[in-house]
Parts: sequence; C-alpha cells; structure tokens
Amino acid sequence: MTSMNVFIGIDLGSTTTKAVVLDANEQIIGRGITNSRSNYDVAAAVVREEAFVSTRFRLTEERMGARPGLQALAPRFLAVLQRNFRKQQHFDMLGRLRASMHDSASMPRHRPYAAELNRIIGEIADGMELVAHAHFAEGATRKSDFFRDLAAGDFMHLAEQRGDPKGITFETLCSIFDSAILIVENSVCGEAFQRHAAPALESALGELPELGPHASALRDVVEAVRTLGLVEHGTVGTGYGRARLPFPKEQIRSEILCHGLGAHAMFPNTRTVLDIGGQDTKAIQVDPDGIVTSFHMNDRCAAGCGRYLGYIADEMNLGLHELGPLAQQSTCKVKINSTCTVFAGAELRDRLALGQSREDILAGLHRAIILRAMSLLARSGGIADEFTFTGGVARNPAAVQALQDLVGENYGARTLNISHDSIYTGALGAALFALRAERGNA
Repeated sequence: MTSMNVFIGIDLGSTTTKAVVLDANEQIIGRGITNSRSNYDVAAAVVREEAFVSTRFRLTEERMGARPGLQALAPRFLAVLQRNFRKQQHFDMLGRLRASMHDSASMPRHRPYAAELNRIIGEIADGMELVAHAHFAEGATRKSDFFRDLAAGDFMHLAEQRGDPKGITFETLCSIFDSAILIVENSVCGEAFQRHAAPALESALGELPELGPHASALRDVVEAVRTLGLVEHGTVGTGYGRARLPFPKEQIRSEILCHGLGAHAMFPNTRTVLDIGGQDTKAIQVDPDGIVTSFHMNDRCAAGCGRYLGYIADEMNLGLHELGPLAQQSTCKVKINSTCTVFAGAELRDRLALGQSREDILAGLHRAIILRAMSLLARSGGIADEFTFTGGVARNPAAVQALQDLVGENYGARTLNISHDSIYTGALGAALFALRAERGNA
C-alpha cells in the first residue's frame, strides 16, 4: 500500500471546529468542519476524519485528471459520487441514532409505556429515512451539512405529528432524541471513506449509466485512493478550546499567531487581519512574512461576535444565514445603544414595539458590531493598505458592507480581502506551523 505524508491544523472554535490538511508542498488538499462539542477530543477526531474524507476526494479528482479518458468525466462523476457518499454516511448515522433512541426508550423510567414508545420511535426513524432520500436527491438543497441539524429538523417535524398531550408527549419524544444524538455525535467511527466509498461508487455508476465503458477505470481510481495511507507527519491545534485539545503543549499555537499566518498564506500582501468568530474578535497586524507584530482582542465577552448574532437570530425566529440579507434591505439604519448579549433581547423587543422594522434594526446591529471591531483595529495599529477579514462573520454580507463603509469613512480606500474559505484561516495557519516544525526537525 502506498502512502502520503500530510500535515494537519485543527482550529477548535466555540461553535465549529475546523481542520486543514496540507501536503509537503504547502498545498491545501483537504478541509473539514463540524459542530464543536463539549467533548473536545471527539470534536478534534471528527473534524480530522472529515478533513481526510475531503482529502481523498481531492486525490480522486487529481488521479482522474491525470488519466486522459477520465478528465472530462471528473466534474459530473465527482459531484454524484460525493452526494452518494454523504448519503451513505447519513444513513449510517441514522442507523446508529435509531438504535440509540430505542435504547433510551427502553430505560427503566419509560418501562410503563416502553412498548408504545418504542413503536412510535420506530415510526419516526422510518420517516426520517424516507425524508433522508429527499435530502440527497439530485438537485436537492439541504439546510445544513451537519447531521445533527438535519436529523433534529426531521425528528421534530415527525415527533410533532405523533406526540399526544394525553399520552406520550412531544416533550418525551424530544428527550429521547436529545439523549440519543449525544451518544451518536460522541461515537467516532473512523475511516469513513474506506467504509462508504465503494457503495457510493456503485450508486453513482447506477445513476450515470453512460459511464459504463469507464466503470472499471473509475473503480481502479477510487480503490487506489481508498487504500492510500495518509501518514500524519505533524499536527498543530489552535482556537478557543485549544487548551482542551488532545495534543502535547508543543503542538498548540495561539489563535492570534495562526490567524495571522493563515491570512498571510491566503493573501501574501495583507498586513492587517480582522477575525470575528463565534466567541471573540481579533485585530491583528502582521509583517511581510506573516509574523504577528501587534494585536488586540475582546477577551471579556462575546458581544458583537457570532454568538451574539446567533442570539439575535433566535430572538427573531430566523436562521443565522438570513440576518445579513435582511439587513441589506434596510432603508434607515437604527442606532443600537448596546451590543451586549444580555440586553440584546430587551432592546430588540423594545424597538420592534416602537414600530421600527426588523430590517432597519438588523442594519443598525451589524453597524454596531463592526464599530466595536473598528475600535479594536485602531488599538492594534489601524488598517494597512491591504487587510483581510476572516471568521464566520466574514460570510455575512451586511457585516462585510458595514466594514467596507466604516473603513472608507475612517481610513479611505483600502483593499479588503475575503476568501470563501475564510472560516478555515486559523486551521490553515496551524497546519503551516505543523509543516514548518517538521522541516525544522528534519
């Protein structure tokens, strides 16, 4: 069996955990993301596995590109293969969730009505499997790529139909799900590509009968990638929960250093980095080599960060992804007095009661968040001619627009860099530290 040396960076954030895999040439060959968990060891293991899956799909694409007869087939085939792979993975987890729910339903506290409870759980699990086929149908759009989010949405919908206030209640069913999903999430099943690639390949070939003449060659490519050994030659962890990562302390780097180096790797001319994550905001200055020269961050509370936006989304009964587009529909920004999460709900309700539109309120909230960030940037040393915006909030179009407006008002024209993969900046920096440490030890 052939093997390949890889280097991994893991960024354990407060809401999501990210991983980046580099080859020996500093090229990104894989990325992974998962929900952060209270069990950080599990989060690190899950995201590593997700990154390895991504790596193997990337290698499959490269090997197809190297074979003239398969080059033109790669885009369509890989899209169908990945969809069927994710479907296999989802059904595997649904099977474990079903078993865990039945175990929970059979516990002593449910004994008087265990038979009926297990029957209802079985019906809900059957329904979740039927819905799952639709999630992974050709052209379908899923609300989330995280198993917990999809499973929870499907379970709640089906449980509402079967809950009975005079019998087995909706709340009882939800408690069963809550217990079971924790067990499923915290059970790490490694080598996902090795287990699911073959059945996913056969499903893909069934969907694409025109590939019949190439079936043998495609099987050879997928099998070669499936059996390729990925050898971890270095791993570095960072992020909000880095102290809890299951690594020796010499394999831990601060998120300031990792975000600075990661932003420099993405945009070599950047000199200022603004990172707004779930729990904190960091303003960082770097030199031409990506080395941090100064920084400032809000280390006391999560005001104005992703968690704050999540709280606002919950208060308005909206998805987090809906906040930015709604704020962009504003015609008159409302001045927000506080971005404190503790008082956000009360101020939000007061302004809605005064008749102010949610679009205008959201526009004011986004501006207030970026104003806090601007203060940190000023204290760290200001904004250089080229700067980079990273973190989950960099995906929010209203936050980006507010940043562009305020930078223009205070500093004039500046080049603003935002990568589609900005959420992986810290993990990329960590992976680069892992690679450079290995070179230094060579």
